[in-house]
Amino acid sequence: MTDTDRALDAPSAREPADRGRRFRPRRLLRDEFGVLLVLALLLAVIGIPYPDFLGSDNLLSTAQNSVYISLMACGMVFALAMREVDLSVGGSYAMCLVAGALLIREGAAPWLALPAVLLTGIVLGVFNGVVTTLLALPSFIVTLGTLMLYRGVGLAIADGKQITDLPLDDSYFTLAGGDLAGVPFALWVLAAVVAVLAVVLTRTRFGARVRAIGSNPDAAAFSGLPIARTRIQALALSGLTTACAAALALAFYGAGDPTLGQGYELQAIAACIIGGTPLAGGRGSVVGAVAGAMILSVVASGLVFFEVPINWTSFATGGVILLAVAADSALRRTGRRRR
Repeated sequence: MTDTDRALDAPSAREPADRGRRFRPRRLLRDEFGVLLVLALLLAVIGIPYPDFLGSDNLLSTAQNSVYISLMACGMVFALAMREVDLSVGGSYAMCLVAGALLIREGAAPWLALPAVLLTGIVLGVFNGVVTTLLALPSFIVTLGTLMLYRGVGLAIADGKQITDLPLDDSYFTLAGGDLAGVPFALWVLAAVVAVLAVVLTRTRFGARVRAIGSNPDAAAFSGLPIARTRIQALALSGLTTACAAALALAFYGAGDPTLGQGYELQAIAACIIGGTPLAGGRGSVVGAVAGAMILSVVASGLVFFEVPINWTSFATGGVILLAVAADSALRRTGRRRR
């Protein structure tokens, strides 16, 4: 173990030596209280006048609709926490979706195509990190370019058309695209990803490096932290969670559509910010990011019940995002004053 790694593992001057003993699920819930409260209030505001909205079928459908943004947001948290951003996730999503559909249509077993889809996402994320590092450019600029690059490749290899004629009776489509114990399979996957990545961000050396670099890049460089390697790893993780979303979407839709995923990158970033991950870096919340994505999905579903004209959908969604961020920020400030 290097001196730098020991420094990451050691408690800081402002943290008690028993911080490990203090980490409890109750503390995690307290940190995410603001965004979870906003989500609960939204459910109540819509559910009171429209009780059908709170029906189990509608709630599961709303949660299902948020899965793909949620998975992207889970990976995006790591990038944002170290002052990076991955704008390419919408293009990566479409390219991975098309790649998986092409492999299956050409005869590959769907379950064997799954690792190839996930590997594709990782490679795309690594490419983002390597280009960002070698060219010494902001990841914002690099991933803005690769967003169009990846989407263009997806459109080209799909010949601009949906890829159909897939074996929809295969267990991959019936299971991964269906329900398990009455709950959409994608929600089980999302729960597992959230559990793993929440621990990775808060309780592992990699997560500590991400947060340390985001808190103070100059100090991190001075202390010898591997900034370039950590950046590549964070963007690779973003690519992996995006590929996971694409794999689940392929199973659910039963086709590879190269036009899917447009605007997903901005929704994923919005979900992270709503959930308490600042653009300034230094901290992040996987649970909060998923709650933020759920808020966006609840708003979209609620607008249907309120019969809001589709032309006002973006306006209403943007307003809710601002209110959610403001409410969460106010609750965090109140909590800090009490401490």
